[in-house]
Amino acid sequence: MEAKVPEKFLEAILVDLRKAGLVSSARGTIGGHRLARDASEIMIGDVIRVIDGPLAPLRCASVSAYKPCTDCPDPGSCSLRLLMGDVREAMSGVLDRCSLAEFIRSTEPASAEPAGHS
Repeated sequence: MEAKVPEKFLEAILVDLRKAGLVSSARGTIGGHRLARDASEIMIGDVIRVIDGPLAPLRCASVSAYKPCTDCPDPGSCSLRLLMGDVREAMSGVLDRCSLAEFIRSTEPASAEPAGHS
């Protein structure tokens, strides 16, 4: 399956991934991009944060990009902020436990028969 993604868009994503230390690049005829670490050491949550930003649905619930709401009188007891903090924690808990290697394995089709059994 081939995605129809503009090359400039992919280049921008690769630059961000390189700056975050997730991929490395080399110039030249044998150059290109490769993972900077083993796929088992790169968590899906890290990739998503680089590409899309913080996981929190609201900035006031973010750990890495916290910004208080301008109209909230008491952020410490704001029910919506607390709920969105729980959402962020749940997302982070799932995405930060799944490595790129695990994700790739989960997308591969299962063979009908185990290897060596025909």
